[in-house]
Amino acid sequence: MNDTVLSLSRANLSLEGNAGPVDILHDISLDVRAGETLGLIGPSGSGKSSLLMLMGGLEQATSGTITALGQDLTAMNEDQLARFRRDNMGVVFQSFHLIPTMTALENVATPLELSGTVDAFERAEAELKAVGLAARVDHYPSQMSGGEQQRVALARASATRPRILLADEPTGNLDETNGAAIMDLLFGLRDRHGATLIMVTHANELVTRCDRVVRLRDGRIDTTRQSAEAAQ
Repeated sequence: MNDTVLSLSRANLSLEGNAGPVDILHDISLDVRAGETLGLIGPSGSGKSSLLMLMGGLEQATSGTITALGQDLTAMNEDQLARFRRDNMGVVFQSFHLIPTMTALENVATPLELSGTVDAFERAEAELKAVGLAARVDHYPSQMSGGEQQRVALARASATRPRILLADEPTGNLDETNGAAIMDLLFGLRDRHGATLIMVTHANELVTRCDRVVRLRDGRIDTTRQSAEAAQ
């Protein structure tokens, strides 16, 4: 039985720069298994975040194919990709991306409402409770610390019970204590919902907890290693 949930075949990405096209990713071929935790590492500018964006359909491949849950992302338009992400993926960014005019509860409930979930606010409240923010449901982002905002972002990403969870430097803007707490919550959400977790990180503490680590260099896959071996 094929348990691959995400597959890239010779995927390339070029973006327009001031001086013309800039090649970002070159011939990326990679399969991600159901339930796997995959870490994407490498020096700054190596293409880690761009690869994550391709996987989530947030960037369109210039060539090659990307298949997620049996669906060809490279054949979808922007609206189709947005619906696919809404129904199947959760995304956590380094900079939180919360809506400042909405409370924590409203931020988490919004994707549920968009997907037509009847008990959107009840589910949102349960997710906030799961990340330790039961007392902050009515607070706005400006009234919360960075660690609390990232907890809201985690709750929002997991509220739809996604099959694929993408995280781009989820602890990058946090101090050591808050970063460690977010790491534990991220892996806890993965386990609770049985999601496949793919993350970009520089944090060795996160790398050592991954099942497999892919190192990028100059837009290409440099090495692929199992478990914590790549953290050395």
